[in-house]
Amino acid sequence: MHNNRAIVHMDLDTFFVSCERLLDSRLNGKPVLIGGTSDRGVVASCSYEARQFGIHSAMPMRMAKMLCPEAIVLRGNSGIYTKFSKNVTDVIKETVPLYEKTSIDEFYIDLTGMDKFFGCHKLASELRQRIINETGLPISFGLSINKTVSKIATGEAKPNNQIQIYKGHEKPFLAPLSVKKIPMVGNVTYKALCDLGVKRIKTVQDMPMELMHRVLGKNGLSIWKKANGIDNSPVIQYHERKSISTERTFNKDTTDVYKLRGIIIAMTENLAYQLRRGNKLTACITFKIRYSDFQTYTQQQRIPYSAMDHSIIPVVLDLFKKLYHRRLLVRLIGVKFSHLVEGGHQINLFEDNEKHLHLSQAIDKMRERYGDRAVINAAGMEAKSISRWNPFTGEPPPLLANRRR
Repeated sequence: MHNNRAIVHMDLDTFFVSCERLLDSRLNGKPVLIGGTSDRGVVASCSYEARQFGIHSAMPMRMAKMLCPEAIVLRGNSGIYTKFSKNVTDVIKETVPLYEKTSIDEFYIDLTGMDKFFGCHKLASELRQRIINETGLPISFGLSINKTVSKIATGEAKPNNQIQIYKGHEKPFLAPLSVKKIPMVGNVTYKALCDLGVKRIKTVQDMPMELMHRVLGKNGLSIWKKANGIDNSPVIQYHERKSISTERTFNKDTTDVYKLRGIIIAMTENLAYQLRRGNKLTACITFKIRYSDFQTYTQQQRIPYSAMDHSIIPVVLDLFKKLYHRRLLVRLIGVKFSHLVEGGHQINLFEDNEKHLHLSQAIDKMRERYGDRAVINAAGMEAKSISRWNPFTGEPPPLLANRRR
């Protein structure tokens, strides 16, 4: 491992808003909100002008409108954002040897060893200027010896600026900042830290590592390391996955339409979960069915970019209905999502329905915590905490409990 790493974190400023402003300059300088426009909608992105009213992303749209009645509210257009994101990616791809794209609007770039030739700061500055000139989008960067410090530095540089943290200056740079700025500190952890009287990163730096470990477990160790500017995680070369799919072959051919429907829904949910976990969206859904005479049929349907069960399952079931001949025995069924793009987390916020959003987030958290099939297994393995999981009734979710994944 090179001990003098040079890692750049680049992040497009208020990305969705900036795209909309390129298409309509009347939005410049105005408070702009983008997201679900119905009563249940959530803010996916907001301009700096809107932030001055205390608005932030993932806030319910009703509340944002109350805070700033004069805001311009737009329904997000994921197709446009995907195109602009690709333009930025193309400029980066042509310029640097190694980059990682972690969402629709942010990148890590490894410039380690490039300083022999150009000076990493100069290279990063020129790249940033090229992106601004060629795409018209504002972008900020942080440059340091690792991902964590660079990401926090980008946050301090915004809007539309850049910061370099020289090697050896990580701790003093981080010390005065709020612990909320550490990438893995969400609201729950932040509250736990505040209860301990920990508000600034300096306080964590001054605590013994063991104490953080005792209080917050494995998480506490990671937070302590990040607070001290330690992070060895590599920049992982970005590869576009074009599609994900799953198939199920029956050892006994079947005509049981209820069984088929159940399996199709389970397959689709599993794929949609994989999309969300990989922060991806799909724009094309293919359904495949093979009968016992080995005749195989497939049909596909384009959809607006999505990773949400409730927008994808009806499409899959509809394709199934179109292809299914009642009298024939079914040998295999398959579901495939293609035209995948990055940026799932943000674009899901255009979903008009907070309830759907919170439910799928809750189920995903369970799966992340206990493994893919574990909403069932763990419940059987003494995990009393989730056997009582249903947030509405306190009962285990029948939907997940009796399902073979």
